[in-house]
Amino acid sequence: MTVIDPDTQAAWVPEAEVDTVDETDDMPLSTRLSIADTLTLGNATCGFLAVYFTTTGVLIPHLTGSEDGGMTRHSAASAVMLMLLASVFDLFDGLVARKLRSSAMGAELDNLSDLISFGLAPAYFVLVWGMVSDDAYQRVSVVGAIVVLLAVVLRLARFSCVTLRDGVFQGMPSPFGALTVVSVVLLGLPFVPTLLAIIGVAWLMVSRVEYPKPRGRLAVAMLSWIVTSMALLAAWAFEAPGGELLLQSACALQVVMGAVIPLFATARRVNAFRDNRREARAAQLP
Repeated sequence: MTVIDPDTQAAWVPEAEVDTVDETDDMPLSTRLSIADTLTLGNATCGFLAVYFTTTGVLIPHLTGSEDGGMTRHSAASAVMLMLLASVFDLFDGLVARKLRSSAMGAELDNLSDLISFGLAPAYFVLVWGMVSDDAYQRVSVVGAIVVLLAVVLRLARFSCVTLRDGVFQGMPSPFGALTVVSVVLLGLPFVPTLLAIIGVAWLMVSRVEYPKPRGRLAVAMLSWIVTSMALLAAWAFEAPGGELLLQSACALQVVMGAVIPLFATARRVNAFRDNRREARAAQLP
């Protein structure tokens, strides 16, 4: 009930109604989770589970001396599959957000989830690799893991405050970078070349090298590549004939793509610049 005060002509609202209004205002519609936000939370969950499988299936058996080659292989494959699945969630949450409504929390949730799945999970994978490696360069692997983590942190922070032209990322995208780091580890190269390659990938993530955004055919190609990688990981985990060779070939291809893809973007920019100069010269001619 609303009462008008004759002296002030102001409406008096009962305290119960005021509390109800305040509680409603505290939860605006823009902060409620959307479908895209749910996919983003799936991304974060996959990243956490990747850390879990790396710990329980690889690190703990190594520390307790109860290593089983088959179980370790299954756990490592499960951890990488979960990172791949996280990249699928990351791919689709953006598509869904563009098609449907996204909440005001969407961008923040996306950054936090990416930090878990593509920052913490691959960095931890690198750390555990150094601990279980025959070379036993544990302290050096810590440096590599920190470099990967900080590269993703810096990249996500820059992505939040820098506006770029449509259709490109500045620096290697964090999902692609995380999968490339893991691919470098799974290649089974000697310790020093592996560490240098990991640092190189981290540098690409914070560099100004342009990578195309996965849209249209490129998004379909990326999804197909992720599904193929999962199948190869499963074949490797269950020791299928030729599974290890196929997995190493796929890892090598992932590393090569990380280095070659920006070359196409750079070549496209150079060609566009040349075309613009030719058009400008042609316009100046009488």
